[in-house]
Amino acid sequence: MSSDTPNDTHATIETYLVDGYRIMSHAQKIECVRSLTRAVQELALHDVRRRYPDADERELALRVASRWLDPQLMVRAFGWDVGKEGY
Repeated sequence: MSSDTPNDTHATIETYLVDGYRIMSHAQKIECVRSLTRAVQELALHDVRRRYPDADERELALRVASRWLDPQLMVRAFGWDVGKEGY
């Protein structure tokens, strides 16, 4: 990590984490990424539900998807115009 990059992790802890990642199998690393991705998706869904309490399941899914997918793809694939509908 470069010295100009903000880092709120103590060097000892960062070393411990990196060492832990090094001994993980590929499958364990993939599972970590999958788990973190799922957590971010769940947080996004909670945020969308809070912002749009009356949205149906399709609208919720589209609003969450629009946070990751290209706006032009959202229009072509789902007819969802992020510029008009929002995220």
